Amino acid sequence: MGNTAVVVGGGIGGLAAAIGLRRIGWDVTVLERASALADMGAGISLAANGLRALDELGVGGAVRAASRGQYSGGTRTPWGAWLARMDGSALEKAVGAPIMGIRRSTLHRLLREALPAGSLLMGSEAATVEEAGAGTVHVGYGASALEADLVVAADGIGSTIRGHLFPDHPGPVHSGSTVLRAITEHAVDLRTDFELTWGRGAEFGHIAFLDGKAEWHAVLGLPVGTRFADPLTELRRRFHTWHDPIPALLDATRPEAVLQHDVNELRTPLPSYAAGRIVLLGDAAHAMTPNLGQGACQALEDAVTLAAALGAESTVEAALARYDAERRPRSQAVARAARQAGRMGQQLSHPLAVALRDTAMRLTPSRVATRMILRHHAWSPPSLH
Repeated sequence: MGNTAVVVGGGIGGLAAAIGLRRIGWDVTVLERASALADMGAGISLAANGLRALDELGVGGAVRAASRGQYSGGTRTPWGAWLARMDGSALEKAVGAPIMGIRRSTLHRLLREALPAGSLLMGSEAATVEEAGAGTVHVGYGASALEADLVVAADGIGSTIRGHLFPDHPGPVHSGSTVLRAITEHAVDLRTDFELTWGRGAEFGHIAFLDGKAEWHAVLGLPVGTRFADPLTELRRRFHTWHDPIPALLDATRPEAVLQHDVNELRTPLPSYAAGRIVLLGDAAHAMTPNLGQGACQALEDAVTLAAALGAESTVEAALARYDAERRPRSQAVARAARQAGRMGQQLSHPLAVALRDTAMRLTPSRVATRMILRHHAWSPPSLH
């Protein structure tokens, strides 16, 4: 088996894959089409499965040090009544770690710092990815090219490599929602680490950071492509009657800090995550709605599982078959669960359906809710040592 790889995409999944491959002795080049490190994005929650993957990659300690544990909070109604309380200590006892909140830009930086200088090529878009024979893959970018034993397609939900490998697949579809998010300009007086509030066809949530600032997000059921001329003013109009600290979070935000994008997903499961010596990872393989907070965690699981398979098998083809067999059932099951969570949460708009959901949540014992969470969080990574 050779030991050179090209990772297409310098996001969380791509960087994690590069780190994992280097830990098993591979030479790795990461191609990122963006020309500068804009570090866009707001916040992210990392569950125990994602943290364990980061531990195996050797960066878990640094990520934990930059994160804030989510020990308090839960789900509320727009007028502030609690539907479900979160017991972060019980979750930590059950799976060994609480959910952690971190800036996405900080996580990106920590992953980049784990790679040697020169391994991440910015402004380098993979124009062609083709099997070249003799067990190699040819990757053309700009006026340059690379020959590799493996190509990892971590090029996101709109993956061009996925489209090339599976031209009959319908690709990503709109979930029916759009999300707006931002990080506050200054610290906000928050009494909880994490909250979700569900209204009729709308959701508002926040994640608290170590420095007292917070990421907030608003999910709205809207047609694809809907945009607001002044997003922050629109959100103040929609959420001004919702409970504290929602108005305060919006007031602590600069208008230009608000990001908006449609929530898309790969609703039709892929028949395989690998073809020849090309393998799909992260959103390119299983882009899911954010309702379980598992998108990044599943990409991190992918990265460790891929590296472990390549370290254990005698051929790239055997390793990719093993990776596909291990990752496809689990990641697609998580994607289905995330879709269902959205349908039972923010996407509900009929008053009777909302009332029935709220009643069911109030009556669900906390131990039952914890068991439901454990289905996704209780994952142990294969060893890369």
